[in-house]
Amino acid sequence: MGDVLTVLVPALVLAATLWAFATALKPRDGGMSDADRYQLELARRSQAHYAAQVQAALAARARMEAAALPSQNRQQQIQQHEHHPAPSPGTMLTPQLALQLQTLVRNGQKLEAIRLLRQATHSNLLTAKQYVDRL
Repeated sequence: MGDVLTVLVPALVLAATLWAFATALKPRDGGMSDADRYQLELARRSQAHYAAQVQAALAARARMEAAALPSQNRQQQIQQHEHHPAPSPGTMLTPQLALQLQTLVRNGQKLEAIRLLRQATHSNLLTAKQYVDRL
């Protein structure tokens, strides 16, 4: 029995030593605990959520400004006029009428805008509707 112990004890000590070295040298998760990983993931999600909220708020603000303020940029007005030609040949829209039509459309009053355009330009219903739909 003594011979078995003299062989078995050093073998167990050697196995324990090898296990300790393997455990000590094994790569870790950067030394982060589960709580630290959770906090990091929570911060990442919070940052992504905040960025999405900022982007949505900026888009909503741009929509509100576009709906509330008429275009002040002369180049934009020229491009809009080129993009939305007058409803009938020989009939020019006044800037006041164009602004009034845009305001009506932005406020959801397309029928009123079509009626006003038809009265001012004596255009037919289809032409006036197509013009207002492009505003």
